[in-house]
Amino acid sequence: MPEAEFTVLVTWDHFAEPGLGMLRAAGCEVLFLGPAKNKAELDACLATRKIDGLVSRTVELDAAALRSCPSLRVVSKHGVGVNNIDVAAATELGIPVTSTPGANSQSVAELTVGLIIAAARRIPWLVDEVRHGRWSRVQDGYQLSGQTLGLVGLGQVGRRVAAVAAALGMDVVAYDPVLAGDPAADGVRRLPQLADLLRVADVLSLHVPLTADTRGMIGADEIALLPHGALVVNTSRGEVLDESALAEGLRTGRLRAAALDTLAVEPVRPDDPLLALDNVFVTPHVGGSTTASVAAVGSAAATNLLAVLRGETVDRRRQVNPSAFTAAGGDAR
Repeated sequence: MPEAEFTVLVTWDHFAEPGLGMLRAAGCEVLFLGPAKNKAELDACLATRKIDGLVSRTVELDAAALRSCPSLRVVSKHGVGVNNIDVAAATELGIPVTSTPGANSQSVAELTVGLIIAAARRIPWLVDEVRHGRWSRVQDGYQLSGQTLGLVGLGQVGRRVAAVAAALGMDVVAYDPVLAGDPAADGVRRLPQLADLLRVADVLSLHVPLTADTRGMIGADEIALLPHGALVVNTSRGEVLDESALAEGLRTGRLRAAALDTLAVEPVRPDDPLLALDNVFVTPHVGGSTTASVAAVGSAAATNLLAVLRGETVDRRRQVNPSAFTAAGGDAR
């Protein structure tokens, strides 16, 4: 049997089609982590195997692990958020890091809208009431039409959420300093400062990557600026939001409800104070977990990885650390 052209490690226990088929058709030997999908196994594999490319899911990939594998030529993120990857160390080592912007935007946007409606109408609580034999026909549902949706981040997810919110009759405002020079989406009013948005946001929805600037950007002071009874929805990264401040706002009634697909610590701890509140709805970081999205992200991740290994051009929008790429967008090492 001929030797594989490349050895690729996927930091998960499976890889969806068509991404897996693309790698194997290219002559790659594809390795997976075991069911535990933990850092110790990843570190051991990198330190003992000749790995050419790595498809990174959620397992932490730190500087020591990167340095332990001199054969590693590319890290292809399965998704957009690269906070689990030491990008600075990869750049120092000349290892290109890629991501898949836009591949799961529709799925994340759809879950965001679902969470907004669920929080506004307390759907999970109502379902639980019926399951426990209580026909609680409460009259306190929160109608979204006529309310203001505040989007922190107006990228591909934010723009899709904005379109649906506008169709529901909401006024949509957005704050995004990174995209300040880009045209606003139709029907979206740009605000120059975060505080300006917070003061009018009956529903606050977060759509920013985790960076040094966004970590903890919504804390007690920011929550205090929101209108009384506001809803908070987070489908970006848990660390963007100060969860202690959020819990306090929910306990005191300052906030009506919160719906979270991401938390600072995942999986959620059984004793997490947020779980004790009946006005908090948590889903297990599944914004991009539709069959269509998983297929699209996997295909994009495989495309990025193979392009670098073959010395081909990688779309600049998918380059996380452009300085590690050659002018042609291929292998920089």
